[in-house]
Amino acid sequence: MKNLIKPKVLKKGDKVATISLSWGGAGELPHRYEYGKKQLQEVFGLEVVETKNALKSADWIYNNPKARAEDLMQAFLDPSVKAIISNIGGEESVRILPFLDLDIMAKNPKIFLGFSDATITHFACLKAGLTSFYGTSLLVGFAENCGMHDYQIQDIKRTLFATKPVGEILPNKEGWTSEYLDWFDASLSNTKRKLTASDGWNFLQGNGKVQGKLIGGCLDVLEFLKGTEFWPSVEEWNDCILFLETSENMAEPSTLRYWLRNYAAQGILHRLKGIIFGRPYDSKYIKEYNDEILKIINEENLTELAIVTEMDFGHTCPTFTLPFGVLAEIDSENKTFSILESGVVE
Repeated sequence: MKNLIKPKVLKKGDKVATISLSWGGAGELPHRYEYGKKQLQEVFGLEVVETKNALKSADWIYNNPKARAEDLMQAFLDPSVKAIISNIGGEESVRILPFLDLDIMAKNPKIFLGFSDATITHFACLKAGLTSFYGTSLLVGFAENCGMHDYQIQDIKRTLFATKPVGEILPNKEGWTSEYLDWFDASLSNTKRKLTASDGWNFLQGNGKVQGKLIGGCLDVLEFLKGTEFWPSVEEWNDCILFLETSENMAEPSTLRYWLRNYAAQGILHRLKGIIFGRPYDSKYIKEYNDEILKIINEENLTELAIVTEMDFGHTCPTFTLPFGVLAEIDSENKTFSILESGVVE
């Protein structure tokens, strides 16, 4: 992978813009949006503004992909905006790609944060040559019922507010959750979600230490990108650590098998230094997913490839953030994962 341009570090008092690039959930859930906005302001000391159409209805957002893209371009062009934060994912932000101007993005580097369907925008940033940040969104981590998890707060501070290397990422020992509480039922807003104890991460295979630049996203969404001009060339996967996770749709284990066979057929798996997988939604199919991963790995004779599963990113809460193009390390012997540099600069 080529060296990416890193955006400037966030500081207290900076202005950040929220954006709806896929589902218009922020407009449908004003109480949750305002709570997430309040957390951004009070916990991190940021000034939060909305892009022009961020709070439009879900129907309007769906019917206007060009306007969504224009919101993103305007946020990149605005010198007062230091970061762009996705409100929520969805399933069709791929429709904004024809309307993006990669030159605008390349000439105005700034933090973009989001996950799930935001994978589309991350790969647009990648094509533009920018580091972006695969992490939580406003309606998820920032608007967590009864306040943000400390694990999430500390992640944002060390990843976006500091220029020193991120360092070792520890498993979340306080417990994870993907408990469903209906966001449209405002009476549940003050109900804290139940946490499930974590046994740590599963170092599935590997020997010693490997290092590679981070690239990846939500497997469901990556399917939209294959075959487009935004899909990296085979060479761009060389010596990378690929991070993958599945959505709340909870893909069948056989579907994961089919997806991974495609990465093998493209020659991607053979070029990697390692793969890390996020904990699946509600921890469903953990054993089955691990079995399917090992099946494909064995088919390809990649039994030395470093693989870690059940990690704290993706469709689980709380999460840590993965900066694209930044050097990371898997230590299979000592069972650690570290991000060896910062994704931001002064």
